[in-house]
Amino acid sequence: MEWLKQINVEKYIEMVTYWVTTYSVKIIAALLILVIGKWLARRITNLIMKLMEKNKVDITLVRFLDSIVYYTFMVMVVIAAAGQLGINTTSFLTIVGAAGLAIGLALKDSLSNFASGVMLVMFRPYKVNDYVDIGGVAGNVVSISLFTTELNTPDNQKVIVPNAGITSNVITNVTANPTRRVDLVIGIGYGDDIKKAKEVIQGVLAEEKRILPTPAPLIAVSELADSSVNFVVRPWVKTGDYWGVYFALNENIKLALDANGISIPFPQQDVHMYQEIKE
Repeated sequence: MEWLKQINVEKYIEMVTYWVTTYSVKIIAALLILVIGKWLARRITNLIMKLMEKNKVDITLVRFLDSIVYYTFMVMVVIAAAGQLGINTTSFLTIVGAAGLAIGLALKDSLSNFASGVMLVMFRPYKVNDYVDIGGVAGNVVSISLFTTELNTPDNQKVIVPNAGITSNVITNVTANPTRRVDLVIGIGYGDDIKKAKEVIQGVLAEEKRILPTPAPLIAVSELADSSVNFVVRPWVKTGDYWGVYFALNENIKLALDANGISIPFPQQDVHMYQEIKE
């Protein structure tokens, strides 16, 4: 019995030695491929991104392609490591494809976001730093990723909008054009002089240096309302000056009209009371 046990032990030792000598080198080689491959994938990706930035490729496209290029290289590294272990890469790819199909069906909403992200980068309805209204949220675009777009709202909240919800709705890019029109409605009383009021408003616009000379500002009577005669005031400004001019005109027009004795009426209703005379 002792000699039988000794033979079995020797057999096991021989088997373990064979496996170690045969597969340890392959395992170490596969691990080296993964580690070095990951490092090379990141370095090559960074190099490609720097070349794109140097050639003044839009920052939105650069950030979007960063993840795609990196993970493409990583897939190649994993396949190379699997081949080093002796795994049939054809069968491996078949298994990965089947698993990808199952995962795709389970994550169809995420894939929809991915497809929408590709469309956003291709057609570029907006880019990083634009002020947009998308998916019912308004803010400055911080980043456009594979699945989401990140915004910062004017009160500094971070909002992450799924890309699928963007392409299926109206996209308003507020800062896409270099100029914008400021639209104001100014009301004066029915007893006030319309021509004088128009001259006062023109004087305020002439003093505001941020207003563009072309197209010329429009000042016109737009409505004879219930309690006021309404002017539309429509000057053009650079997009970056929009809110500054908007607030300044509201204040300065009110002060100028007050200084010239022109009233800005508030909604009011006259009530007439009659006394019933009994015979």
